[in-house]
Amino acid sequence: MIWSLMKIDQKLLLCLFFIFSLHYAVTGVPHNSSSKKLFIFGDSYADTGNCVKPVASSWKPPYGMTFPGKPAGRFSDGRVLTDFIASFLGIPSPVPYELRKIGDQQLQYGMNFAYGGTGVFNTLASEPNMTTQINSFQRQLEDEVYTKRDLNSSIALVSVAGNDYATYMAGNAAQQQSVQVFTRSLISQLALNLESIHGFGIRKIAVTSIGPLGCFPPFTASSSYKKCSLVENSIAQFHNKILEQAVQKLNKDRNGSVFVFIDLYKGFYSAFKTPKNFPGSLKLENPLKPCCMGMSSGNSCGSVDENGEKKYTVCENAGMAFFWDMVHPSQNGWHAVYSAISSSLHQKLY
Repeated sequence: MIWSLMKIDQKLLLCLFFIFSLHYAVTGVPHNSSSKKLFIFGDSYADTGNCVKPVASSWKPPYGMTFPGKPAGRFSDGRVLTDFIASFLGIPSPVPYELRKIGDQQLQYGMNFAYGGTGVFNTLASEPNMTTQINSFQRQLEDEVYTKRDLNSSIALVSVAGNDYATYMAGNAAQQQSVQVFTRSLISQLALNLESIHGFGIRKIAVTSIGPLGCFPPFTASSSYKKCSLVENSIAQFHNKILEQAVQKLNKDRNGSVFVFIDLYKGFYSAFKTPKNFPGSLKLENPLKPCCMGMSSGNSCGSVDENGEKKYTVCENAGMAFFWDMVHPSQNGWHAVYSAISSSLHQKLY
């Protein structure tokens, strides 16, 4: 037996070692969770394929170049937040709602209702807002795709609100009401949405804060991606404060801990300041600079002209960039954020 093992190709052993090492780096402690289901609501941080193929950048090169090697509906070069949370739970990423009929074998793991560009309210995107996403979830229950028993062992992930602020800043709303008033209105509706999800019987609901908006490339470009904007960061901080208070109130009203606050703001900052979370790298040259950018102000990552010529550039190593494009983290960026929040997930989701 020992002699036969010695004959195994050393390269194969190294390959297997790498695969298992990567698996545990992503998942942490494995969980026996065959009965668990994950239901996702929100925007492009959580979307894994719901946006329309011919239009959304998530279905165009170079998106998906790291994973799965081609565009697959994720707004990144690879895996996004949903993938890491699902892996933590010990299940594959749930099937996107729009692909449920061709991916029905994955229905056992839950379903993803998130759409890139959407928000709690209507945004600049035409895709379903969070209330409509919840209505789609309800129809799945009415069609008995999932049972009450399924929901008793299920977790919901809600990652939303960044696009609400983008819409607020781009429109007339900023002139009509203060950002504090808008935030309170936004959190009020989000709290109602969280209650609706819980009302269907899901036992645990995790809602994420928004990241440090002022550190996103559109706000750091003027400083050559060196400095975060205090104004936009203060908006994010106020939103997260009011959201955390709302989560605490929801739990107090139920004498439990049904609702969980996941702090992406701290997760992002931890990733910026702790390069060791990036596998195989010693430091990031500039964590605020995106990997994929348009060549001019009228272009963005994935843009092509009428002749199909690329109007964007991609950095040499996406694994060394936190941001993939002007808004979304790279796969390694999300891995770094996940690494920063994973210990709290053990405490909060179990």
